[in-house]
Amino acid sequence: MAGQGYGPPPTGPALRLSPKVLLTDPIRMLPSLFLPLAGVLFIGGFSPGSFGWAAFGVVGSVVFAAVRWVTFTYRIAGDRLELTRALISRSVRTIPLERIRGVDVSNPPLHRLLGIAVLRVDTGASGDEKQEGELDGVTVEEAERLKAVLLWHARARMARRAQAQETARASAGPDLAAAPAAGPSAGPPGAAAPREARHEVGETTPERVFFVVPRKWLAYGPLSGAYLLTPFALVAGAVGLAFQWGSEFRIDGRTVVGAGEWLWRHPALLVGALVLLVLAMPVVGTVMYAVFNWDFTLRAREGYLVAERGLLTRRSVSLERRRVRGFELVEGPAERWAGFARAWAIVTGLGDSETRGQLMPVAPRAIVLDVVGEAIGPIATGLRAHPVAARRRRLFRAIFPWLVVAACAAVLAVAWSPIWWGLAAPALVLALLGVPLGLDRYRSLGHTYDGARLSVRSGSLRRSQAVVEERAVVGWTLRQTWFQRRAGLLTVVAGVGAGTGGYEAIDVGEAAGVAFAAEVTPGWLAPFVATETAERP
Repeated sequence: MAGQGYGPPPTGPALRLSPKVLLTDPIRMLPSLFLPLAGVLFIGGFSPGSFGWAAFGVVGSVVFAAVRWVTFTYRIAGDRLELTRALISRSVRTIPLERIRGVDVSNPPLHRLLGIAVLRVDTGASGDEKQEGELDGVTVEEAERLKAVLLWHARARMARRAQAQETARASAGPDLAAAPAAGPSAGPPGAAAPREARHEVGETTPERVFFVVPRKWLAYGPLSGAYLLTPFALVAGAVGLAFQWGSEFRIDGRTVVGAGEWLWRHPALLVGALVLLVLAMPVVGTVMYAVFNWDFTLRAREGYLVAERGLLTRRSVSLERRRVRGFELVEGPAERWAGFARAWAIVTGLGDSETRGQLMPVAPRAIVLDVVGEAIGPIATGLRAHPVAARRRRLFRAIFPWLVVAACAAVLAVAWSPIWWGLAAPALVLALLGVPLGLDRYRSLGHTYDGARLSVRSGSLRRSQAVVEERAVVGWTLRQTWFQRRAGLLTVVAGVGAGTGGYEAIDVGEAAGVAFAAEVTPGWLAPFVATETAERP
């Protein structure tokens, strides 16, 4: 088996994808071909000529799939993966094996039926998936073989680095060898003792299952706003599709608008349709949760975090643990009300982190924190509250705009037409609702540092808390608007070479914001803070 030695794997022959892609590729093209083919049949009046053109389109898709299969090869050549496409010109994409940070193996429904898989290589070079390699249509056995070979270099590199660290500690003497136990920073006086990071660079632990989502948790699907609003999203998509492609079926915009006006004149039907959509929300939410998170399993395997999930499309994502810099905990209104949350990893060079870096789907918040704490590491201290001025800003921004709308509508109603009262009343209601919203947004604000990890939180309708390791911080931005200067506040942005690239502590007190950045990285801000203190009278 590859990986027993430390030399590069031998150069293999050029291989092609499974011939079964000659079936999957044309079928995958059918949705994009359906409307044009239907348009050809309608315009041609279902004549022999129109059927001939439709058949030509289908045959063309099969020929195109055959050409793609014949002209594409892949192979492992020494210390690199080569993806070659040669028809008229020759194109070779080379991916060094030492740059491979993770492998994503997925099995869409048709692929599972035919025993093939999609393998995507994560190089960590960019969050853009276009920079990665993809093999769409290898057998399941070949996907597992390639996954082991492609990750072999990373495992060997981590083992060599761990061995070098042990050698350095052994030869450094007792004083220097004991230094890492002291931790990166003592933290502020009175702060809780920081917890030592659980997973050091180069760690290769045996396989361990952190959590398997029980089947009964399918009932938690409706708590996720993304799944809950699926019925309305489907209706909106159908209306948009009617406007975009209605001409192909001799349906113009006036027909769609007329149908909407007719439905508006029959309020009983409109209310019935809305009731059906509302009743469908929990059902569709449960179904969508099952489709995407069926048998969700999070495990550690040979230096990687591996998340497997999916009902129709089974997906396995491997994240190199040495690239994980923290996690993000997200809660929507329904999730917070029920005490639930979801989490994904903050990983360097990972695009689509909410999907590919998912650590836990919607689940009880306490369990999510326990699982993420074991897999990555917890935050050891509570969040620090922000000044009262931050609460005033939240209330002002949540209430004042709607009060302006209500006042303008009232003036128009008195001076012009009573119809404007129909706008003034809802605006006033929204202004009243802004009071609890603003207070909740203020309660959601917070930041902290426990000596090893920093954490920032904000948001109400989508409350997000990011927990990031100190070593991930690459810079700071202290941002202050004119209104913040008047209130004595500022926004502290921790620049991180992972995830979204920056995480904000919003509306912190001026002194507290500077102290927070200096506390995390004292060597960076000490000269500036000392200079500012010396210049004060």
